[in-house]
Amino acid sequence: MGNFSLTHNRIRSLIFVMALVMFLFGLRLVQVQAVQAGEYRARAVNEMENTKSLPAPRGVITDINGVAFARSVAAISIVVDQTQITDPARVANFVAPIVGLTAAEVQASISGTRKWNMVLQNGQPAVWRKLSAALADYNAPLPAMSPQRIIGFYPERGYIRDYPSGSLIASLIGFVNRAGVGATGLESSMNSVISGVDGKYSFANGYGAEIPGSQSEIIPAQSGTSVRLTIDRDVQWVAEAAIAQAVKASGAISGTVIVMNPKTGEILAHATAPTFDPNNTSKVSLAAMRNPSVQDVYEPGSTGKVMTMSAAIEEKKVTPDTVFTVPYALSRAGSIFRDHQKHATLRLTTSGILAESSNTGSIQVGELLSHDVLYSYLTKFGVGTKTGSGLPGESAGILPKVASWSGTTAPTVAFGQGYSLTAMQATSIFATIANDGVRVSPTVIAGTSDASGNFTPAAGRTSQRVISAETAQTMRLMMESVVSANGTAPTAAIPGYRVAGKTGTAMRVDDSCGCYRGYTASFIGFAPADKPAYVISVTIQDPKGLHWGGALGGPVFKKVMTFVLQSRHIAPTGTTIVPVALNEKELLAKKAANATATK
Repeated sequence: MGNFSLTHNRIRSLIFVMALVMFLFGLRLVQVQAVQAGEYRARAVNEMENTKSLPAPRGVITDINGVAFARSVAAISIVVDQTQITDPARVANFVAPIVGLTAAEVQASISGTRKWNMVLQNGQPAVWRKLSAALADYNAPLPAMSPQRIIGFYPERGYIRDYPSGSLIASLIGFVNRAGVGATGLESSMNSVISGVDGKYSFANGYGAEIPGSQSEIIPAQSGTSVRLTIDRDVQWVAEAAIAQAVKASGAISGTVIVMNPKTGEILAHATAPTFDPNNTSKVSLAAMRNPSVQDVYEPGSTGKVMTMSAAIEEKKVTPDTVFTVPYALSRAGSIFRDHQKHATLRLTTSGILAESSNTGSIQVGELLSHDVLYSYLTKFGVGTKTGSGLPGESAGILPKVASWSGTTAPTVAFGQGYSLTAMQATSIFATIANDGVRVSPTVIAGTSDASGNFTPAAGRTSQRVISAETAQTMRLMMESVVSANGTAPTAAIPGYRVAGKTGTAMRVDDSCGCYRGYTASFIGFAPADKPAYVISVTIQDPKGLHWGGALGGPVFKKVMTFVLQSRHIAPTGTTIVPVALNEKELLAKKAANATATK
């Protein structure tokens, strides 16, 4: 009986112990599968899997019609785990011809003790596929642990920035650096918008390489926002070809052409010469990457006279027919001011002063205005302030305060020197006159599209009335005479169309010496003159030899404007040009004709 009781107690104890063990196993199972599942999975991932960044493509930059100027193209970078390379020389000789590098270049990147090192950056995906297949074939007959196996090479998915149009509009678009960040142009100023958000993916690691099919997306990459420009690629191409030819023919250091819709502020073309290829910037200087239309300032010269004339007409100090005695040279504050060509003393109307671009006549018109009034009109036209284009690096130009003016400042300002502006500001001034006196801030951005293709138009442009519609219309009539046979830019005339504009030939400030050296030649105009649809500015810096704005800028204007009018189906207005009297003789004849007509 005693033995049975002892045996029974032992069995119960054994059952209890077994139950306790099973309970502890159960607790551990719950702990592993539920409580600490994430921790153990993380350990497994660290041991069996790797995670890598999944780069996001940048948004596309297109022209107004959706033609890509900048886009992201899939690329593969090949990296190596140097600790898995047993014979660098042998491996380099095998890998080099496949990836398109020299054996010495590959050996330098695979020799060492670094966990990761770059072998080939941003290569075509086909290169990695070729290398991966070659390694698989090479390793297949070898035992898994053979030191002869070539392992340790990995792909890193990414994107490279591609510029399908090459150098076309490069100064505006800019480029992306090797780190994938916008370095210049819109790529830089809109980098936070265009950049996407990187994701993350995991992959199984087997014998020093990603196991095919093991990739698993953990966090999806988010594509960047795309930007649609107001630029028309076809107009841009014509403008760029025209200014490049003019710069080359004149031996100039640079040139710009801007095509603008004066009513909306939209820029259709933004051409510069010389330019660069954003696909290959390794040997391009920083100076060549600048955007001269908004970063470089210059004294406008005679194109600035339109502001002096507009102010005097708006203030009712003159009419287009007011007659002035215009000598070749004029003394003011101990300095002598001269016209660009020697001539006898003339009796010119205000219109004639503008048509013949007389400095001494413009000084006299400017003297009818106080310094404060003249200054106020320049500021209302936008001199001394940024245009609001939003382009990176934009300069406000230079306009000295009236308090700092000397005795020669006002005469100089009256004919377009003594202050500086950008080509974009100069274009905006003429667009204001073309738009019946209302200045609309220029823009190159039409809108943006998210990753799903939903388009959001850009915000409306700011506007400000500068002069009355009547003054603007009067100025347009006067400016038509500039393009006539008696003006300074008959080369800008377009058969069948009424064209208005103004030439400029200004002494150029050379920063290297802080002195005047060379010239800035320009022509800015619009068409049709009586119903302006587009404004085009042409600026050529430091031409050699012939340097007149009409001779150099006029033909470029004509070539580009002719294409714009035809491509946009802008028909001639069919109205008759109203001739303005350029001198006293023409004015008397006009009055006599009118008197006869009224009898």
